[in-house]
Amino acid sequence: MKSKQFGGIFDLASITERIAQKEQQTLEPGFWQNQKVSQAVMTEIKMLKNRVETWSSLIKQIQNLDEILSLAIEENEASLEGEIASTYNSIKDSFEKALTLELLTGEADKSSAYVSIHAGSGGTEACDWASMLFRMYSRWAERKGFSVEIIDMLEAEGGIKSVTMQIDGIYAYGYLKSESGVHRLVRISPFDANARRHTSFASVSVLPVLDDTIEVIIKPEDIRIDTYRAGGAGGQKVNKTDSAVRITHLPTNIVVTCQNERSQYKNKDVAMSVLKSRLYELYQKEKEKENAKYVGEKKENTWGSQIRSYVFQPYTLVKDHRTKYSSGNIQAVMDGDIDGFIEAYLHFMWKGGTASISESDDDIPDEN
Repeated sequence: MKSKQFGGIFDLASITERIAQKEQQTLEPGFWQNQKVSQAVMTEIKMLKNRVETWSSLIKQIQNLDEILSLAIEENEASLEGEIASTYNSIKDSFEKALTLELLTGEADKSSAYVSIHAGSGGTEACDWASMLFRMYSRWAERKGFSVEIIDMLEAEGGIKSVTMQIDGIYAYGYLKSESGVHRLVRISPFDANARRHTSFASVSVLPVLDDTIEVIIKPEDIRIDTYRAGGAGGQKVNKTDSAVRITHLPTNIVVTCQNERSQYKNKDVAMSVLKSRLYELYQKEKEKENAKYVGEKKENTWGSQIRSYVFQPYTLVKDHRTKYSSGNIQAVMDGDIDGFIEAYLHFMWKGGTASISESDDDIPDEN
């Protein structure tokens, strides 16, 4: 474990100073009047203290292991070899998890996330692929102990045309932001009577659920709010009142909808929250474009440039085209085991990589 390699990523002095600043903030008059802000500050204090405790514990464990190793060498005690190896592996696993959290220090990384999935062209095949991705992210959230709530869903024959869900959990956005982009499926289609291989696409967009500590100003005159009757698969799923809400942000022409709640007011609140997150993303991208003028041109994730391919036939492989990380256990991936891809992306970006897509992927097949 080469700790010097990660020098600077954990700055104890700055974290201690941040804790002191936040604790001082809790002593200010009127701090507890805004419950959302006060809760966010207290959560951050707890997270910062946990980071300090985690690394302090790791240092102590390494020191203890070093003492045991020195004793074993000095006494030529081979019986301690198994205990030393087991302890080392345990520390190494804890270190990797702690390191990953240190890479999630962005302004919104600790937030919950909105995940939107849109089927590409291809009709039933693409809609089925979108529903498979929806299941994959839902299973991933379950593995993390996060909750999932559907904000808006447009069902279609064979699957889902589009869906937006809210995944609630600390660092949900920090983890899932790497999933934004186009996902490509290659398989023998269950909808093709001739059993031919098909390629399908679906786009994934991940936004942070912003709290009151991150300010995004939305002027009342800049939005148009429309209400309509919520749709569904029929029967009890179709509302009889105009409870669904559509909000259009006129300056940017961004449109968000919500029809999950029976209450029009609740749908409006959720739609405004999603709009706030989309505007935050837009403003962040504009900042990145400005910065890119000084660091060189970068490729962007466009509809035709997949970030990841999922191959079911003629072999099984999931491959990320940015980091080159891959897994042959495609069933596990579709069951939500995507942490390897997420961590590979975080480490890749930390080491100076860019989220550009390879021009060619000759090892990934297309249709027959």
